[in-house]
This record gives sequence, C-alpha cells and structure tokens, in this order.
Amino acid sequence: MPIGICPTVDFVFKLLFGNPKHSRIAIHFLNAILQHLLKVNKIVFRNPIQEQETEDDKLSILDILATDEHGRTFIIEMQTSVPAGMGQRLTYYTACEYVDQLGKGQDYVSLRPVISICVLTDPMFRKVPELHLHFALRSETGVMLTEDLQVHVLQLSNLRVTEENLRYASPLEQWSYFLLRAETLTMDEIKRLLPDEIFSEAASVLDVVAKTPEQKQRYEARLKFLRDEAARTRSAREEGFEEGIEQGIQQGIDQGIEQGIEQGIVKGIVKGIERGELFGRIKTLQGLVGAVESTREELSDYSDEQLTTLLEQLRDQLRSRKI
Repeated sequence: MPIGICPTVDFVFKLLFGNPKHSRIAIHFLNAILQHLLKVNKIVFRNPIQEQETEDDKLSILDILATDEHGRTFIIEMQTSVPAGMGQRLTYYTACEYVDQLGKGQDYVSLRPVISICVLTDPMFRKVPELHLHFALRSETGVMLTEDLQVHVLQLSNLRVTEENLRYASPLEQWSYFLLRAETLTMDEIKRLLPDEIFSEAASVLDVVAKTPEQKQRYEARLKFLRDEAARTRSAREEGFEEGIEQGIQQGIDQGIEQGIEQGIVKGIVKGIERGELFGRIKTLQGLVGAVESTREELSDYSDEQLTTLLEQLRDQLRSRKI
C-alpha cells in the first residue's frame, strides 16, 4: 500500500529535514545540495519541529534553521508556489541572517556563511532546464568574492531521472525523486528503488505521519490550507487578468493612436494583472494573520507603493509566527 503522505507539504518537509531525531536525513540532504563544498557532519537545529499542537499550527511558517560544525547557518524551505518577489525574498532573509551574526564590537572576520536552500515544486526560472541552481557572489569571469552568502534553488519539476536509471542518479537527483514520488510508493518500493538506508529512514518518517492520527490530522489540515491558498491566488490572478483587460482597453483608447492603441492595451493588461495579484496576496495574508480582509474597493484606492508596503508588512507579521 502506498505511503500516501506527500513530502513536499511543508509540515511533512520539516518533520523530515528539521527533526533532531532524524538529523542524519538533513545532513545527507545538505551534502547532496552542497556537492563540492565543505562537508556537513553534524548540525544543530535552531528551530526544531515541535511535537505539541497549537490552534494556529496551520498558519505557522515552517522554514528550517540549522547550524553545522563549521559555523555555517542553513535556511531550508519548501515552496509549492513561487510568490512575487521570490528572488528578493531569498536575498533579504539570507542577508538578514548574515547581518544578525555581528554583535557590537565584533570584527567582520567573525562572520560565518549563511546558505539558503529553497525547494520548489514549480519552477522559479521557467526557461532554465537545470534541476539545481547555485547563486553566490562572483565576478562575471567566475572569481569568487566570498562564499558567505549563497542561495540554492532546487526546481523539482526539472527532474529528468526515471525509475529505470534512478539507481545511477546523483544523491540530489535521488532526493528530488523521493520528494516527488514517495507519496505514491510503498515502503518496499522505496527500498528497492533507493537502496541507501537514508531513504528508508525518510520513508519511515512519512509512514509514522500516515499511521499517527494526530500527525495525520495536522497533515490533512496543512494540505487543505495550502490548496485553499493556491485556489485564492489563482482566483485573484484570474480576476486581475479580467480587470487588466478592461483597464487596458480603456487606457489604450485614452492614450490615442499616437502612442498606439495596441501598446496601451498591453500595458493596461499587465498593470491590471499585477494589481490583481497584489490584491489576492494581501487578502490571503490578512486572513493568515487574523486581520480584517480589505475589500477590492478599498484596495483599489491604494497606490502601487502603498500596496507593496502593506504586503511586506503582512509578510513580516506572518514570518514572525515560526514554530
């Protein structure tokens, strides 16, 4: 019987990679990501998974923070969608973690690397075929300024490994296969396809979730929440598209033939879609932090700058609610 638990649901993802009882799993995964970089042998979780339930569990941000024996900090997160400003977001939180290391009177040489790892089910870079992208501070000719700030993006949708050649795939490809397929596999199939015992240990974590009523309930609640959020975002995007068409036609007419009706329509559509997506994300985040949701009419009165500021404020509120 298939395990039936999806590892890419962030609650389960943190049980796998943020659990002190199974730190070997996180260490193996980190080394698969780092490849040629200094190997991780030991880690300490700074925000380990909590066993107790709270009423707002479904609202918790489930990023993983860990430090290894070399003093490096790892930020590991799972995303089933690519929110607006994802590149800036990854840069911002990586830089914040780096800056927070330095106390008053400390020297810059005391700073240790901060490495962000973002696992995505949808591609962040749709025209880039790579599974794993590694970003660091380098010159155009490849000269490394510092390895202290790094961002790794794992685009699971770009995995090209099949069941037939899985045994010969790299550890990172095998982890990607596990994250995408474990839900539909039995324990015996995982042992056959992925002989390394670390994957059996990871599968056992999923099996415990499936067989523990409390954890299964949390999993189902989180899965429902993520699906509802995706539906709200999709609805907001569709509304924004329709509104953008209407605004674009009117804007194109107003701009007149001199500037080009076609150019005005396209510009208006794009603008409307962008504002529609902002409306949807703001209303979603307001619901998550317990704030009263603004109406579309209220948000329409905001400038682009005011909408962006409100969105960032809501993100910071939600970000602070970590497990």
